[in-house]
Amino acid sequence: MIQLLNRHPGRPQVQTATNTEELHRQQGDAVLWLKLNRPQALNSLTLSLVNALTRAIEDAQDDPEVRVIVLTGEGRAFCAGADLKDPARSRPESGAEFVKAIGGLTELIEASAKPVIAALNGITVAGGLELVLACDLVIAAESARIGDAHSNYALFPGAGATVRLPRKIGLNNAKLLMFTGDMHPASEWKALGLVNVVVADNSFIDTVAALAKKLAAKSPLVLARMKQALNDALDQPLSIGLRYERALSNLHHFSADRVEGLAAFKEKRPPQFTGK
Repeated sequence: MIQLLNRHPGRPQVQTATNTEELHRQQGDAVLWLKLNRPQALNSLTLSLVNALTRAIEDAQDDPEVRVIVLTGEGRAFCAGADLKDPARSRPESGAEFVKAIGGLTELIEASAKPVIAALNGITVAGGLELVLACDLVIAAESARIGDAHSNYALFPGAGATVRLPRKIGLNNAKLLMFTGDMHPASEWKALGLVNVVVADNSFIDTVAALAKKLAAKSPLVLARMKQALNDALDQPLSIGLRYERALSNLHHFSADRVEGLAAFKEKRPPQFTGK
């Protein structure tokens, strides 16, 4: 992926790159790229891969050099869910351990103070869809196909699909997609509201990189506070949500980033945000 990111002028130059067997981690221009790297298994999730992703996202929370996280996959899949060929999956106690781990990962992504972009390069099903549901923004390649698929193998989701999917696309749409287990083109998921942007395959990486770079130039503090308020909005009565927004707004008046943003506007220059 280093070569892919640096192939064209204007793309972010990778500053650091560390590879493990199942996860590639690359960082540049304040963007952390996490690429699932099990293409021969459609980037299906093992417990070790889930744990590696968890550690990487945890580390990013405390890294001031990371302002945006991009999650994507190697090869023709984003993620095909849990690795059902793993012999350990036949033991119920192992399945429970895996569900606990991936459930924790999706909660970590959802609670991340830094925006997380799901970049769907290909097949996305089951646990892969559950990862997507926890992300903030979803960019999909035109060729990507997305579905739930748990029902195809008598599996029950454990990383948030039954809770997050109806919130994203509506109850009846969620039932249809989960009951049938069918995959659908990214364009159909965009119409339902899950996917933000569908991009031609040949411009997919450029589009994701441009969006990540744009978000990385914003105030990390204001994005974190916006994410917090937006995530909480649907679970609160309107009156409480409005009071919460007003309280956060009043608190934000005292931030250095707000002062810098107003100064940059008056001086007609790009702002330099510190996240404080």
